[in-house]
Parts: sequence; structure tokens; C-alpha cells
Amino acid sequence: MSIHIARTDTEIAACYPVMRELRPHVAEEQFLSRVRSQESTGYRLAYLLGANGVVAVAGFRVGENLAWGRFLYVDDLVTLSGYRSMGYGALLLSWLKEKAGEEGCEQMHLDSGIQRKEAHRFYEREGMIMASLHFVEKIAPNKALQPMPKSGAAEL
Repeated sequence: MSIHIARTDTEIAACYPVMRELRPHVAEEQFLSRVRSQESTGYRLAYLLGANGVVAVAGFRVGENLAWGRFLYVDDLVTLSGYRSMGYGALLLSWLKEKAGEEGCEQMHLDSGIQRKEAHRFYEREGMIMASLHFVEKIAPNKALQPMPKSGAAEL
């Protein structure tokens, strides 16, 4: 077993069957271009290679903000369903913690859907704590790009 950063198109594509279990809304034909697009903002895709291929993947990035200082953020962390509870996720999470240290990070963060109770138990077993709630509001793409009306202008 070894952990690598997916750099080639072939390596990224090999991660799709695993990532699909966490992100089923991402179509296979979109996966490579979406990963490549996110790389421009620091996203990296790590994968754990088992005897039969990729068994676990993690998408992550390093950032810095006022709240956390320098941090590693885990966007995605998933193990193939047939390989769960075999230590692969723990191995990948441990690798991410080590990577955070190598990158000079003070903290490692991730968000997890409130319905993912098994994942929450896993993170807590691995030493992570539930530290906040994450709020979201969907914005229609057009709404975000529309200019604000000028003061006194008639609104339609």
C-alpha cells in the first residue's frame, strides 16, 4: 500500500470510482476537468493504492486565514465501500496530518454532512473534534453576477 498525489490524467481518472461514492453528482466525464480546475487554487488529490487499485482518496488544499492561521483543509475523504473498516481511511487521514505538518500548518480541518454519522465517529476515533457548524445558502449563478441596482434606480 502506498499513498501518492494524482498528477497525471490517468492517475486522476483512476480515483473517480472511489470519489463517486462521496460525490455521486459529479459525472465521470466532468471529473478530470473539475480536478484540474481546482488545482489552480491549490487542490491536490491523494490516493491510496492497494493491491487491486485505488481504494481511498482525499482531496485537500493548504490555506491561511485569520481564524485558523495556516491550515490544511480536507475537501474530500472517502474509501471504497468494500474496503471500509480495514484501516485505509485511517492511514490516509494520518498521511494528511503528516502532510499538514510538512506544509507548516497549525491545524487540519474538514466539513462533514450532518447525516454522515459513521464518518463522524471515524473522525472522532482518529482524534478530531467537532468544533463548529457550517451554514450554507445556495445562490443562483446569475444572481451572483448581476450588478447591484444604483441608488434611486427603478428595480424590475
